[in-house]
Amino acid sequence: MNRTKLEKFTRHYRTLINQDLQQYLTSLTGNVNLVKAMSYSVMAGGKRIRPLLVLAVCHDLTGEITEGALTVAASLELLHTYSLIHDDLPEMDNDDLRRGRLTNHKVFGQAAAVLAGDALLTNAFAWLATADLPSGEVVKLIGCLGQAAGAEGMVSGQMSDILGENQKLKLAELQQLHRQKTGALLLYACQAGAILAGASSKIENLIIIYGQAFGLAFQIYDDILDETSTTVEQGKRVHKDQTEHKNTYPGLLGISGAQEALAQALEQAAEALEKLRSLGYECPLLKDMLGYFAGEKK
Repeated sequence: MNRTKLEKFTRHYRTLINQDLQQYLTSLTGNVNLVKAMSYSVMAGGKRIRPLLVLAVCHDLTGEITEGALTVAASLELLHTYSLIHDDLPEMDNDDLRRGRLTNHKVFGQAAAVLAGDALLTNAFAWLATADLPSGEVVKLIGCLGQAAGAEGMVSGQMSDILGENQKLKLAELQQLHRQKTGALLLYACQAGAILAGASSKIENLIIIYGQAFGLAFQIYDDILDETSTTVEQGKRVHKDQTEHKNTYPGLLGISGAQEALAQALEQAAEALEKLRSLGYECPLLKDMLGYFAGEKK
C-alpha cells in the first residue's frame, strides 16, 4: 500500500467518524448549553488518530469495517475529547488554545468545561454500549476502555504528570507516566480493533505490542514538536513543557536522544508488524500509519 491509499482511507473514514459524532451529539436531549459545550470541543477538528487506529487494525485484519466498528471508533473520540477539555483547565495544564481555537473553559467557563468533560466521558460508554455487535464483544470493549481511561491508565498518568512537576524523573518513570497518560488510549484503540476482528490471542498480543510502541512514539514525537514547532503549526501553545517544568524526553535526553528514542519505538512497532506479516497479515495501513512520525524518524 502506498501513502495515497492510506490518505484515501483516512479521508473517507475521518468523514464518516465526524458525521457519526455530529449525529450523536445532535441527538442528545440534555441541557442545550451543555451539549453546545460538548460539541464545541468534539467538532473542533483534530486528526482523529485514535478512532482511525481502531478502524485500521480492524481493516488490516479482516478487510472490512462495520457500522458497529464505526460506533466503537467514534465513541473513543468522545472520551479522548473529555481528557483534552480537562487537561486544558487551569488546575491542570492551563492552556488557552486547542486545535487552533480557544479552549473550552475560555469560551464556556470552568464549571461548564468540567461538566462538558464529565458528560463526554460518561456518554462515551453509553454510546459504546449501543454498538451493533455481539454482546460479549461490547462487554469486553467497555471493560478495556474503562481500564485504559481510569485509575490504572490515563488518569493515573495525569496524576503522575502533575506530581512530577519540578521533579527530575528517571527514564523508566517517564516511560511509565506516558504509557498511562498518552499510551493507554492509543493502546486501547489497537486492542479494540483486534477485538472487533475476532483476532486470536497471538495476533492480539502482536497488535498490543504495536499499540504500545505507537503510543510511546506518539508521546516522544509530541515532546519533540513542543520544542521545535510553532503555536500556529500545532494549534496549541508550544514550549510550555519547559516553562511549567514538565518531564519530557527532550528535557531528559536532549533533542538528539529523544529522536533516537523515537526511532527505537518505531522499530519496535515495525518488528511487531513483521511478525504479523509472517503469520499472513500484511497490515499495510498500520505500517503506513507509522509515517505520521516521518518528520522525526532517523
